[in-house]
Parts: sequence; C-alpha cells; structure tokens
Amino acid sequence: MKDKNTPDNVLIVIPAYNEEASIGALLQEIRVLYGGWDILVVNDHSADRTPEVVRRYKGTMTVDLPRNLGIGGAVQTGFIYAARNHYDYVVQLDADGQHQPADIIRLLEPLKKEETDVVIGSRFCNGKSSYRAGFARRTGIRIISFFCWLLTGKKVKDCTSGFRAYNREAIQFLSEYYPIDYPEPEAVIMLIKNRFRISEIQVCMHPRKAGKSSISFRRGTTYYMFKVVLGMIMTAIRPKTRKYGKLQ
Repeated sequence: MKDKNTPDNVLIVIPAYNEEASIGALLQEIRVLYGGWDILVVNDHSADRTPEVVRRYKGTMTVDLPRNLGIGGAVQTGFIYAARNHYDYVVQLDADGQHQPADIIRLLEPLKKEETDVVIGSRFCNGKSSYRAGFARRTGIRIISFFCWLLTGKKVKDCTSGFRAYNREAIQFLSEYYPIDYPEPEAVIMLIKNRFRISEIQVCMHPRKAGKSSISFRRGTTYYMFKVVLGMIMTAIRPKTRKYGKLQ
C-alpha cells in the first residue's frame, strides 16, 4: 500500500478470470513502465493457474475471491480496496492483453488536471480506430452507445470499454454502488446520472491474446442485447444514488 500523500498515489486494478496465458506479460510491462506503482489483481475464482502466475511478480497484490462474482463483483472489490486505502486514482484494465499499459499515463492526465472525474479509453473516440472487431460485436457496441445517449443525453462512443481511470470521488462512489450484471455500460449511466464528469480519449486496443471474453456478442446476440439494454434502462430510471459533491 502506497503512502496516501505521495504524488503518484495510483492503484492499477486488474480483474482476472482464467487469464494465465496473458496476465504475466501484462504485469511485466506495467512494472517496466511504472516501477513502484501499486497493482491489485482481483482473481475472480479462476480455475486455471492465474493466481500462481501473479505470485511470480513480487510486489503485486492479489485478492482471491472465494467464488466467481463476475466482472462487476471483481472490479467493485478493487474499488473497495482503493477507497479503504485512500488512493487518489484507480486505473482499471483487462488482464487479457487488449489494453496498452503505455496509455495509462494518458488516461490519468485529465484527472490530475481536475478536468474530469472519469476517463474512458475509447476505441472509437476520434472516428478512427485500428481496432478490428467482428460485425456483431461492433454493432452491439454501437447499439449500447446509442442507448446510453438516449438515456443520458451524453454521447459516449465506447460504453463497453474496460480501460478506465477514476479520481477519488468516483472511486468512493463506485466502491459502494458499482453495478454487477453489465457493469461497463451501466456504470457510465450511473456516473452521468449522479453528475460525474466523463471524458474519452483514443487508445489502441489489440485482440485478446488468449482466453474468452466476459462479453459475448456471438451467441444469442439478440437476447444478450435485450438484457444489456434493459439493465441500462433500469439503471437510468432509478433515483439518484447520492448527490455529486457530497461524498465523504
């Protein structure tokens, strides 16, 4: 745990489920780029050797969940840890190698300048992207982003991105209220509704190196999209959780 008064009081949160093939290279790259920054891997009850691989990287903190909670529960565990230990910033990224650790510093810049509360690493922010996704996935992302705009009035082009950075107030809020079922788009709606400022910056994302995505647009796409959109609508119509600016 880093001293809360240090200038780089950042916690990197990596939710991981069966990522033994990719997480080692990711941790190595983060260590090379960011030296002593704190890293927390939330092992979501992996059935493979993910925890053994993580333990090879000294100084990396691990929370081993007693059962599989899904991506929402794993990420919220990271927020709870960050809030309790007074981190100023959390960077969330996937364990599958899709996100470039070199972009972390770019996500943090707007937060440190106090220009925003949450920064999303977007594949589509400037209308151009090197990211290559299948038709079903790309269409699904566009539909989700459309409903996000319809429900909040704010355009967020990549609501499903799991590469994000948060300031202390957002950390505290999400440690208590992070959504579980379809967390990425629902969290965006919840944050906007509670008057948090959200920004996007263009980042480069790669195809996952191994394993399976927690989000599938291939099987039962219509049913999956219905559930995601329904979850977004339910989040949007709930009363505000807390008034922005009143968090302790």
